[in-house]
Amino acid sequence: MNLRPYQEEARKRVEEEWRKGNRKTLLVLPTGTGKTIVFSRIAADMVMQGKKVLILAHRGELLEQAADKLRKSTGLAALLEKAESTSLGKWCSVVVGSVQTLMRESRLKKFRKDAFGTIIVDEAHHALSASYQNVLEHFDGADVLGVTATPDRSDMKDMGEYFDSLAYEYSLARAIKDGYLCSIQAQTIPLQLDISHVSMMNGDYKASEVGTALDPYLGQIAKEMKSYCKGRKTVVFLPLVATSKKFCQMLRREGFRAAEVNGESKDRAEILHGFDRGEYDILCNSMLLTEGWDCPSVDCIVVLRPTKSRSLYSQMVGRGTRLFDGKESLLLLDFLWLTERHELCRPAHLLARSKEIAEAMGRKIEEADTPVDLEEAEKLASQDVVMQREESLAKELDAMKKRKRKLVDPLQFEFSIQAEDLAGYVPAFGSDMGPVTDKQKALLEKYGIFPDEIECQGKASLLLNRLHKRREEGLTTPKQIRFLEGKGFQHVGTWSFDAARKLIDRIAANGWRVPGGIAPQTFKPQPETAAEEQGNFESWTALAN
Repeated sequence: MNLRPYQEEARKRVEEEWRKGNRKTLLVLPTGTGKTIVFSRIAADMVMQGKKVLILAHRGELLEQAADKLRKSTGLAALLEKAESTSLGKWCSVVVGSVQTLMRESRLKKFRKDAFGTIIVDEAHHALSASYQNVLEHFDGADVLGVTATPDRSDMKDMGEYFDSLAYEYSLARAIKDGYLCSIQAQTIPLQLDISHVSMMNGDYKASEVGTALDPYLGQIAKEMKSYCKGRKTVVFLPLVATSKKFCQMLRREGFRAAEVNGESKDRAEILHGFDRGEYDILCNSMLLTEGWDCPSVDCIVVLRPTKSRSLYSQMVGRGTRLFDGKESLLLLDFLWLTERHELCRPAHLLARSKEIAEAMGRKIEEADTPVDLEEAEKLASQDVVMQREESLAKELDAMKKRKRKLVDPLQFEFSIQAEDLAGYVPAFGSDMGPVTDKQKALLEKYGIFPDEIECQGKASLLLNRLHKRREEGLTTPKQIRFLEGKGFQHVGTWSFDAARKLIDRIAANGWRVPGGIAPQTFKPQPETAAEEQGNFESWTALAN
């Protein structure tokens, strides 16, 4: 099975981190982008190096999925370490193990501490729990890979307490743009759901209280869904099994072919197969289907289990982002949640890189009467936020643009290319927090960036990766940005290298003055031909070398 370009890059980056000495590293891939395939190939690479591999998960479905993908993608068979099934006394290169089984001291002590050279933790946001830590500490000589869907900043910072580095991250926005996941259309239903009195447990909304708070609204929600879910295959996530069963009955009374599954459902497999075949319109569940279940034809998600965790929210929405023949987009239904004390994950948080952008996106989605494409909303919101921040930093940015300095200030570059992830960067891992290295400083200066105002290694690494990518895409250099913005042109960071070069040539030919007829504040370069785009790349490469 051939890996996609981003999967191959992820594979290389993970193994590179281990070679560099970062023995506990993270891989972030959105739901539906093939994380199991990636770590299966990494497992196969380690087996080729003579290492024994343990794939660790907390649910039977994830263990079965890992063993199946491992066999199909690499030809390797795996032994199961779960309940009565054991790998002890048998020889096999790969073991898929249940953390609930392996965490028991009576089971764990039967394994030598060096039994595994590599451990892969599926759904790595669970890795900080005591059960996982018991296993990981026992095999403390192994290289560890944690794999998870897109985490939020607090999740990443928490995982930074255990993991040494982030090897590779492929964002949901990039996966949609690259055509590997379907686009997401968010629709706000004008129904106010008051959860302001729901308390917290383990950092998230208490499920039992959410169920009680939702109860008065369930009938109205079922009626509203008649207007939005007709002709769609819909999955609804609810806080409690009792709430899920009750809502399923209400949907049936509204004419839907609805089904419900939970951990105790004896006919669960039959219902899931029936839903896949189209025997039901709507599938209700109480957080059962967040992991280890795929149904690519799902094209509508309703989240009635409010959460603060972006990882959990992404997992729920991820049940509908896979591609499927005839499926144009995923419809994500949202409500006007009323909560005063705690931030709530909503559609905007799937793509937004900062709280400011999420708030701006949320307003655009709520104000619209029709479904809003999240990519488009994020793009517009980012532009609004950049403009607002530029206004507040106008004097500082203006001074930067006029400095008699050969190198470009990082802040000016970040705002020019509208890189919210750079401007709002906060280091999460130990290595990221260290001072900028001499090698990084030299590379930044080569690209034209003034390195002394960059606070840490992580920020320098992210900035260098962005500069390298811009060179590959034939976009403007930092020095082009500084020169043209110093002349009053706006957001030159969004231009192509060739467009900027042509304009600079015109200015040079005019005695280094902006030619008459060009208004810098409103000037926009013309779109280029394919031949010119190729020329951009070649010119950028020659300049950088």
